Amino acid sequence: MEPTFAAIAIFAATFFVLAIGRLPGLRIDRTGAAIIGATLMVGSGVLTMEEAWRAINPEAILLLFGMMIVVANLRLAGFLTLAAGWVIGRTHRPRVLPAAVVGVSGVLPAFFVNDTGCLILTPLVLEIAVTLRRNPLPYLIGVAVASNIGSACTITGNPQNMLIGTFSRIPYADFAARLAPVSLIGLALAVAVNVAAYREEFTGAVHVDIAPRKARVHWPMLWKLLLVAAAMIAAFFAGVTVDEVALIAGVLLLITRRIKPEKVYREIDFALLAMFAGLFIVVAGIEKTSLDEQLFAFAQTLRLDRLPVMAFFATLLSNLVSNAPAVLIFKPVMPHLANPQEGWLALALFSTLAGNTTLLASVANLIVAQKARHEVEIMFWEYLRVGLPLTLLTLIVGMVWLRFVPAM
Repeated sequence: MEPTFAAIAIFAATFFVLAIGRLPGLRIDRTGAAIIGATLMVGSGVLTMEEAWRAINPEAILLLFGMMIVVANLRLAGFLTLAAGWVIGRTHRPRVLPAAVVGVSGVLPAFFVNDTGCLILTPLVLEIAVTLRRNPLPYLIGVAVASNIGSACTITGNPQNMLIGTFSRIPYADFAARLAPVSLIGLALAVAVNVAAYREEFTGAVHVDIAPRKARVHWPMLWKLLLVAAAMIAAFFAGVTVDEVALIAGVLLLITRRIKPEKVYREIDFALLAMFAGLFIVVAGIEKTSLDEQLFAFAQTLRLDRLPVMAFFATLLSNLVSNAPAVLIFKPVMPHLANPQEGWLALALFSTLAGNTTLLASVANLIVAQKARHEVEIMFWEYLRVGLPLTLLTLIVGMVWLRFVPAM
């Protein structure tokens, strides 16, 4: 098979499986598709084995791995449950409760990955809503949409931003300073849209009493974790290379007498790491063909530098193949833009906000739906009444901010 044709065919087949989630008739999921695609790129002669190894971005993999170790310790120590319970437990008015849920769900994932925030917060919020005999849907949807919005503003907020951070080399502090205002406005919009969609839920009572919830906390582990996490975040903002900082923080947390290492390893998503490694190789195969130049020419024709165009295609691809793979599709084109740094920031913002479009558009959304399914089912159309208008509003805010507010 001619190498160019082979590369295009492998690329198309791999991202087709990413789009539909699983190959019909076979037990091949997204990670399997990435591994098979990478292997075929080498087996068909598109890439040599040496080129395939070089294609894997070690900074991105190490950043993801280090953050997974830190987040695993956060969960095992009980920090997220303790923090969320403390904030939500001090809320006594029905109109304030969704703001508390959105606030916690938006702030914590900004530093410690959105998917993990959803894993921890969903059972807590569900338990509070059921105990108070409230409708859990607006609160659960609030967790999902806020985790996506909050994670947009930092490099460590979600996997696609971690990829963009390593590709673009934008300093952590600059990344956060540019996008944090959009996330803050977006979280306020999340509360407003949620309250508007569920007026009856927030006007039927004047007071809610949330009984104190005893969180299981491993205190010695928690104090060590807080020190390491504080130092890690400070180093991020000080400009130290994020992958080095995350890996060192993870290693320091692995040095312990209290927690069996197997418990930490079970929390690490090795399948996600394997998927990214495979996708790096698949994209490298495309970069060796003329399709790379054709994509650039196509981007020039579409004027991808224009924010509405970037927002449209980032949203479209993120909903088709998921956020992080969408970033890898954009990767060959981004260095050719007139202002690559602003282009990367726009891609980070729009690809993340796109996760709120539908229930299926983000892994965080699916985590909330899955974790809550034993008590309540979040239907596709039920989510859409909040997610779609919120996505449109936040995309508009993002475009206006990036277009008219200059970087400091």
